[in-house]
Formats: sequence, C-alpha cells, structure tokens
Amino acid sequence: MSAETTSDGTPAGTTDRPGAINAVPVRHPGRWVAIAVIAVLAAMLVHLLVTNKAFDWSFVFQAMNQSPVINGFLKGTLLVTVLAMVVGVGGGVLLATMRLSDNPILSGVSWLFTWFFRSIPRYLLLFSMGTLGVLFPQGIAFGIPFDWKIIDWLGMSGDWRFLTLDANQVFTGLVAGVIGLGLSEAAYMAEIARAGIMSVDKGQAEAAEALGMSKGKAMRRVVLPQAMRVIVPPTGNETIAMLKDTSLLLAVPVIGELFYQLQSIGSTYYKTFPIAVAATLYYLAATSVLMVGQYFLERHFGKGFGTTAPRAARPAGAGGA
Repeated sequence: MSAETTSDGTPAGTTDRPGAINAVPVRHPGRWVAIAVIAVLAAMLVHLLVTNKAFDWSFVFQAMNQSPVINGFLKGTLLVTVLAMVVGVGGGVLLATMRLSDNPILSGVSWLFTWFFRSIPRYLLLFSMGTLGVLFPQGIAFGIPFDWKIIDWLGMSGDWRFLTLDANQVFTGLVAGVIGLGLSEAAYMAEIARAGIMSVDKGQAEAAEALGMSKGKAMRRVVLPQAMRVIVPPTGNETIAMLKDTSLLLAVPVIGELFYQLQSIGSTYYKTFPIAVAATLYYLAATSVLMVGQYFLERHFGKGFGTTAPRAARPAGAGGA
C-alpha cells in the first residue's frame, strides 16, 4: 500500500518546519564595566581595612571581649529587644483589634494611642520616661484617682486606690527602657497588624462565626493565622530596627547597655573610632542572625502563596509533540 502524498508530491502529514535559529546573545558591556568598578571599590575597602591604623583592630577585639560589654549586649541589647517586642507585638494586636471594632470608644482610644506614640521620637520618649518619677512623688497608685477630701465630701471613707508602686523604680533602668520602646513599638505594630487583618477576606471570619466560633476565637484561629503572611515581613524589620534602637537607651540612661559600655571604654582610652567599629560588628552579627530567622518565618507562613500552579492533565488520546 503506497503512502498518501499531497499535490506537490510530499508525504501526507508532514509540514514545513523552520530550521534551527542561530541566535547571537545580546552583549552587555555595561555589566562588565560595573563588575570592574565594584572589584576596584572592594579592593580599596580591603586595603583600607587592613592598612589604616585608625581601625586599631587589636583594641577593637579587646574592647568587644570585655565582660561589661558582653553583659551589656546580652541584657541591654538582646533582652530589651525581646521584651520590648513582646510588649509591642501584644499591644499592637490588641490595638489593631480595638481599631477595627464597631465600638467608637475603643476605636478612638486605639487611634489616639497610635497617633501619640508614633508622633514622638524614641529618643525623646526614652528621655521623658527617665524623668516621669517627678510626676509621682508619692508613687503610682492604681484605682480611682480621687483625693481623700473629695471622698469625705461624698460621705464615704477609705482609699480607693491600691497597688502603689515606687515611680523611681519603675521609670529607671531597663524597666523604663522596655516600657518606652514597647509602647512606641505597639503604635507601629498596631498599623502592621491592622493591615494584616484587613488583608484576610471578611468571609473567613463570617464562616467561622457561622460554625459557632466567637469573634475572639475566630480572630485567633482563623483570621490571624492567615494574616501572618502579611504581618511577619514588616514585623521582622521592626525587630531589627528595635535591636538597633536599644542604643538609644542612653537617654534613660541605662548603664548596662552595649553602646554605653563601649563608649565608656572609648572615653577612658581616647579611642572613639575603634569603639564605633566594635559596636558596628556587634550589631552586624546580631542583625544577620535576625535576618536568617526572618527568612525562615516568611517561608513558613508564606506556604501556598506565590507557588506555580500544577499543570493541567493532558486529555486522553492526545499525542506527543
């Protein structure tokens, strides 16, 4: 049986296909120029670090290994960062929930808090925090703030306040630093958490409530886990910024802090620049670890987003190309 042919004599079922394309890669001379410039700048930087005696690397490493400096890094930098972020994240989620509430009082209080603490520079806030003891010479007492004479005029007796704290103990040292940085961070985290909550479709919360969940449980079990994909990246950035802002604890002042201790050593030996290098190395190491942790957290909470969709199944009987 002879094969079928077309009118021009070619076998049936064959088509004209173009030949292989001999493509010439596009040249990018600008890239090589940029690489050369970067290589020269890198060589200049290495030469500066190695040969310039102003760095005084032996003094830098000696200062970094001092016990007060190490304790300042662990307590005044790392511990304050963790505690301030706990206060900031917890307060921010609470403020975001209040801001999204239908209650105008809760929403207004959240907006007022956020407006106030976002408007004040952290250095000024910490400086003010260290002087708040002057407002409470008799201590901070929780309760109804009425003077005893007003209570007598109302025909009542007794003190309606309780849990009196010494203000000079509260607004000094690491406690004042944690409170000041935590309240400031809560204002920023409130907006981050609010953006994350609003990124979740309202139908998710409505479906959870239809299944019998309370609003609080729906927020914890349904909305917030989905909002974490949006909340985690800026929260990681805020954590890194908080680590660096612990150097502002000089305004309180906090003696047991990394930069304070390094500055004391620099002032004693008249070594200002090497001390700055030592502090830079500490902050570079700490922020690098935080950036790695942020990467894994983003990958964990970003599962299922931005991935390639599975290829559709090929219909039965379809031939290969």
